[in-house]
Amino acid sequence: MASAVDGLKTRLVAVSQPDDDGVYRNGAAKRAKRVEIVLESLKQLWHDSLESMGSDAPDHGIGLAAVGSLARRQIGPCSDLDLVIIYDPHAINDHNVTTLADKLWYPLWDSGLDLDHSVRTRQQCEAVTDSDLPAAMGWLDVLPVAGDTELIRRTADSIRERWRKAARKRLPELTDSAKQRFDRFGQLPYLNQPDIKEARGGLRDTVLVSALATSWLADRPHGSYDDAVEHLLDVRDCIHLAANKDTNLLLPAYQVDVARMMGLSDPTIPDEDQRAAESIENMQTILARYGRRIAFALDSTASRAAHSLTHEQPRFSFFQIFQPRGGGRREAPTFDVIAPDVARHEGEAVLAPGVDPSKDGTLALRVAVAAAENDLPIAPGTLANLKRCPIHDRDWDADSRAAFVRLLATGSALLRVWEELDFVDIPGHWIPEWLGIRNRPSVSAAHRYTIDRHMLEVTARLERTSPTGERYDDEHYTVLLMAGILHDIGKRPRISDHAAEGARHVPVIMKRMGFPQEQIDMTTTLVREHLTLSDFASSKSPDDDAAVSELAARLGNDPIMLDMLFDLTRADGSSLGATAGETITKKYGWSKWRAALVGAMYSAARAAAVRAKA
Repeated sequence: MASAVDGLKTRLVAVSQPDDDGVYRNGAAKRAKRVEIVLESLKQLWHDSLESMGSDAPDHGIGLAAVGSLARRQIGPCSDLDLVIIYDPHAINDHNVTTLADKLWYPLWDSGLDLDHSVRTRQQCEAVTDSDLPAAMGWLDVLPVAGDTELIRRTADSIRERWRKAARKRLPELTDSAKQRFDRFGQLPYLNQPDIKEARGGLRDTVLVSALATSWLADRPHGSYDDAVEHLLDVRDCIHLAANKDTNLLLPAYQVDVARMMGLSDPTIPDEDQRAAESIENMQTILARYGRRIAFALDSTASRAAHSLTHEQPRFSFFQIFQPRGGGRREAPTFDVIAPDVARHEGEAVLAPGVDPSKDGTLALRVAVAAAENDLPIAPGTLANLKRCPIHDRDWDADSRAAFVRLLATGSALLRVWEELDFVDIPGHWIPEWLGIRNRPSVSAAHRYTIDRHMLEVTARLERTSPTGERYDDEHYTVLLMAGILHDIGKRPRISDHAAEGARHVPVIMKRMGFPQEQIDMTTTLVREHLTLSDFASSKSPDDDAAVSELAARLGNDPIMLDMLFDLTRADGSSLGATAGETITKKYGWSKWRAALVGAMYSAARAAAVRAKA
């Protein structure tokens, strides 16, 4: 017997197809149509199921509800269905509940879509959402489908009310869960093969933003944030169409098709491979923009929520009446100055009171260094204000150069602070060439991260202790850090030798910043040769005197230059990472075997350099 949900997946895919030119347009309208089809089918399935039960069919006390993407009206072409039957145990017996559930679930399992289902009383729903954070967030968006919709609404209202009352306790839990997810899935703007749902800046973050807004602790953002969400949903739809299944992973197998559906394939490029490569680069650059906008929206919303909890105390406190310095009033907020014009306030780096960003071109750099060295996030409001700083790429002096190097030397804190500043476009004002590689994916399968993120990862791994155990002096450590942040600056479209191209850019950048010529020359050499040690280790023997002498000569027979090249090579290799579908070749990566191979070639070359200097 035919069911109301027969071939449901096929119907959803059919109404989701791109236009005749292959471009996916009007994604919001397509999502609305899919929701309409699913709801109509589910209502008919509910009606048919009750009718088949005859006199045992309940007329109240049980209903069918949707949660997840269907409840948010964001269902994709192949999305699973998150459905729950809610019932009143006083109005219907367990046998009839089970019978009705079977009549609903079995046809849905055969429909072609995945099904996440449950059967619960109102009390069970409340108990689950009180103890299970993902379940609680899922229940903040509930769509009554059929049956006793009033029972569903009362249950949903109760859960939302409990969520608001528990906001103080659940906010740290929510932010902790987000951090754990970020650690596992990475950051959407910096990944070559992102999970556009789970990665930082992905669709899961939009659910967190809505959860924070539902708690009434902070308003949700609108405008450009809404546009980013809709565009990311379009990308998700295209991934479903390319994969013909419910997946959020933008794997290489889908990237060309997704880029084409997004309208990013340039038909005027005659070479098919080049056309595909450029369309993927353009797609991931745009994805990074969406991801940054969503991640910033989550950070700013969470920051406002945390501040609202801090300041939710009543304006007058009984005990404050007895505080003479407060005069019976709430005390003004405290600012702990941590750098000139920069303060710590409620766990964030902020501008000190009275500072005018529009009059200070070096303020953003001071905020960055203070935030990184004190392990503080930069307050979203402060980031917005820093956009007003008059930053010019030639306005460098000894203090600002030293501050820039201090920022590069902050290790893992550099990653977070640079990301925050990059959201408001500040690094591109410091180094305009940065914009040429910003958000761009790497064509190498060995690279997990985008080019800009990879260079930051490398820089964050560069330590002051050399391979010999000695500490680099200020001059050489500066050179090493600058080589780290610039080593892939030459990775531009249609450039075959990015190391040589990077060596062309480095002198221009560093002269503009006012670095001494000797440091410029050393940095240029390291960037030009940053693949040389790895290449020699892969193709030559450390017992080959000619090869060893050639390697040493390329670094000017300078043992310290070879030390820095080894550190740069190690940081470069260790920052590579494989995700599903990627392959790390023997030429790249940093396994124990690779470390031994590169270490042997480095040691032989350093010994040759020492002999040449003697």
